[in-house]
Amino acid sequence: MPIRTVLRPIVATAFLAAGVLHLLTPAPFLGITPGWVPVAPTVIALTGLAEIAGAVGLTVPRLRRAAGLGLALYAVCVFPANIQHAIDDLARAEPLLGWAYHGPRLLLQPVIVWLCLWVGEVTTWPWRRQAA
Repeated sequence: MPIRTVLRPIVATAFLAAGVLHLLTPAPFLGITPGWVPVAPTVIALTGLAEIAGAVGLTVPRLRRAAGLGLALYAVCVFPANIQHAIDDLARAEPLLGWAYHGPRLLLQPVIVWLCLWVGEVTTWPWRRQAA
């Protein structure tokens, strides 16, 4: 079984779980949302719905490409919240998570973007050239 076929449901499950958490327990997400985000509770709910829709879309062949693109864009858009989370946590006298969490999390964001595109069959890079 191709690795992409194995990873697709894992990625979908991760986004589904995150989406459900956004809806059921928004407080932690509100805590890391940058202050410039308007109507943060609504944005958190909408991001949860977007994650759920993307997760479901990855499992439907006709929707897979759109879901992969949407989740990749989502991962780019939430990056400021990840940065805010790191700044806030690392500014504490005793950080809750520290660099051991935030460093890899921030560095892996481009990998998450690529993974969404790859499991969504938007790209085959780096293994095979995309057809023209």
